[in-house]
Amino acid sequence: MLRIADHISRQAHRHPNRPAVSFGGDTFSWATFEKRCWGVATLLFDLGVRAGDRVAYLGLNSHRYFECYYAPSRIGAILVPLNIRLSVTELVECVADCTPKALIMDPHLVHEARSIASTCPSIEVLVCATSEAAPEGMHAYDPVAGQHPSAEPDHFNGLASQDSDTIVIFYTSGTTGRAKGVMLSHSSLFTNAIGVPPVLGLKEGETHLLAGPMFHLGAGSRVYSALLLGAHTVILPRFDVVEVLNAIEKYRIQVLVLVPTMLAMLLEHPRFRTFDLSSLRLITYGAAPMPIALLERAMSALPDIQFGQAYGMTEVSPVLTVLTPDEHDPMQRKVDRLTSVGRPLTYVDLRVVDSADRALEPGNKGEIIVRGPNVMNGYWKQPELTAEVMRGGFFPIPAMSATWRGRLRLPGWTAQGDDHHRRRKRLPDRDGKRAVAASGGGACAVFGLPDDFWGETVHAVVTLKQTRQPMKTH
Repeated sequence: MLRIADHISRQAHRHPNRPAVSFGGDTFSWATFEKRCWGVATLLFDLGVRAGDRVAYLGLNSHRYFECYYAPSRIGAILVPLNIRLSVTELVECVADCTPKALIMDPHLVHEARSIASTCPSIEVLVCATSEAAPEGMHAYDPVAGQHPSAEPDHFNGLASQDSDTIVIFYTSGTTGRAKGVMLSHSSLFTNAIGVPPVLGLKEGETHLLAGPMFHLGAGSRVYSALLLGAHTVILPRFDVVEVLNAIEKYRIQVLVLVPTMLAMLLEHPRFRTFDLSSLRLITYGAAPMPIALLERAMSALPDIQFGQAYGMTEVSPVLTVLTPDEHDPMQRKVDRLTSVGRPLTYVDLRVVDSADRALEPGNKGEIIVRGPNVMNGYWKQPELTAEVMRGGFFPIPAMSATWRGRLRLPGWTAQGDDHHRRRKRLPDRDGKRAVAASGGGACAVFGLPDDFWGETVHAVVTLKQTRQPMKTH
């Protein structure tokens, strides 16, 4: 398998003038993108970052974020995307765990970055993702990006990550409520980057719109697919309905990646019908349960557009199963298909088993276990947890009941279910304690309830101490 650097150089050689990335009105060709990646890798190397070091990124989506999905691995370093929705306290927990040497941040997050760095002595390098002069004590990103020649520097020889090396760590709370670092390798990520597009209906050289948060692998995985497809990726800093519709019209977007709530927001916007969406060919969705009513409504409103679903989780890089565009075809569509999450990718060994890990007959409810080249390297600095979770080479999908009858069905999840909330949206114990403390309650349970718009909404039930007056519903 080629290194990441080889894939970038290959696209720059094959299609030097083809657009690679657009952001904020600027478009960069594959040749320029390669040059900028070398520049960022050179900056990090010159500042002392070496193979195995972690490089944390705190910011909104941008072309710089896109570059940093690749640049650290060129010198054997590991990218750590940080969730900007977390509090500084929660970010400090993640950073203290992964001990990065460098922290790259957006200009509007300089204050938060300084707070994090002040409590994390491992951080020796602060880089501000700006084209302007960097704040005091920091290095500017843009002045060096792209200044290095479009060839691998001699001193980089042998540094780029190899197949099994960890190249990115994503923090996910999963079932524990406390974030843990999922280590993903070059091999696991590119297995999915190669395997998913032909099944999901992605084609070479198309124009994609990326509006989901790049600190999440649901959006981040498309960065790798775009590279292998030589796609043109148009990036928005965050999801905004009008900006998405504008971008589709302006850039003639062909492929759109959404979660169900985003799709609902698009359909319900009063200006939805005023934009030219004729370039759209495919909408792919995932990361949350898709209400059947919403999917049917979308397919009715956009009859000339194909739909495809990808299902998985961070620990599997992240796709396990795909419900293909053909399975959404109105001429062949059946509701039972649309309420499934499709079939496993060819390289995924997926089984529905009982409590003793014995494979169940089709139609029986059980637990999902999977193995394959897309499964994580493990949890960062938690070998005991990794060993505990892995079962004979199989990774279990936590707290998820499933049935198999030609396609994988997740009864609770596809009904906007509570299983999804427990597995992927679980709130830390401290959040429950905060709710109790704020209300003067004696005990608190936090849980998700189905919601037609959000998929799920967070609710809490609090028992009161005898000295407290009854609470109002909030």
